[in-house]
Amino acid sequence: MDINAKYADLLVNYSLKVKKGDKFLIRASYLAEDLVKEIYRAALQAGAHPELQISLDGTDRILYENASDEQLEYVSPTNKIVFESYDALLNILSPFNMKTLQSIDAEKKQKVSLARSDLMKTFFKRAAAGEFNWSLCVHPTNAAAQESGMSLDEYAEFVYSACYLNEDDPVAKWKQVNEQQQVICDRLNKATKIKYAGPDIDISFVTEGRTWINSSGNKNMPDGEVFTAPVEDSVNGKIRFSYPGFYMGQEIEDIRLEVKDGEVVDWSAAKGKDLLDKIFEIPGSRRFGEVAIGTNHGIKKFTKNMLFDEKIGGTVHMAIGATIPESGGKNESAIHWDMLADMTNGGHIYADDELVYENGHFKI
Repeated sequence: MDINAKYADLLVNYSLKVKKGDKFLIRASYLAEDLVKEIYRAALQAGAHPELQISLDGTDRILYENASDEQLEYVSPTNKIVFESYDALLNILSPFNMKTLQSIDAEKKQKVSLARSDLMKTFFKRAAAGEFNWSLCVHPTNAAAQESGMSLDEYAEFVYSACYLNEDDPVAKWKQVNEQQQVICDRLNKATKIKYAGPDIDISFVTEGRTWINSSGNKNMPDGEVFTAPVEDSVNGKIRFSYPGFYMGQEIEDIRLEVKDGEVVDWSAAKGKDLLDKIFEIPGSRRFGEVAIGTNHGIKKFTKNMLFDEKIGGTVHMAIGATIPESGGKNESAIHWDMLADMTNGGHIYADDELVYENGHFKI
């Protein structure tokens, strides 16, 4: 089977579970044409009503350079309809240029994020209720390959391998991952308090009444993490995120946070602090909507793409802002932004004071 056909089958029939009658939107740039066609075909074969939203090179930058504040804050009625009444959404990351928004003013990015607040609430509410299936995936492009320090062929192999598309039966492989990760979730769901510890990391949070979610290809592709939402006022301590963070095309390096009773009270960054300052002005952004542990040891390289990087086995990440409602969290925000830390060199995780993870691996 053609690799794009195999990819499409995995996304449509496993990740999104597209069924007869579903209203299904596929978003991508035209660089993903071959993959989009196979997804469109698979969706039709499943009996769905697929539609396409194809982006052009540079239009996002044109918006920021030319739009008034009113235009930046405008929310498309088309997007509202998708989030309020469609059954499935697939976003295919297929970038022309990874740096196109890097020099855009941080305040403009903040305006766009704030304007989308109600859309985010609708998205998370319908997803939690099982009314809206969504997934995020990658189609290899030269821009993404260059950003990760690989040739296009190397990057394509990296992407397909991370998704287990080189397996005879990728769906069976992801089902195996699901079983393995459920053991971890079952253990963590018995705990009431979790602590991350290691070099420049000493932070704890309560998870009583919350649910650890087994993320095994049903949303993101590739996948490989377990996550939950901390009790909002329970997060305390300090943490340094050793990997760079990326927000709306801009890099923020060496992020350090101090947290007291669930609220980020102090922060610094070696690069991009002006954007970090603006991010923390967004309502709900100083509290955490997610805490997570990456489990995919097949992803061995940091690529500056959080879809892959947050899944790296031997890492943890924490997301400020909106929670994933399935986990039981309550924090609302226009933003949900993940920050990533390495745990392979002296990192430990404790569940109710019992060591359950050491140097990047679970001891369960």
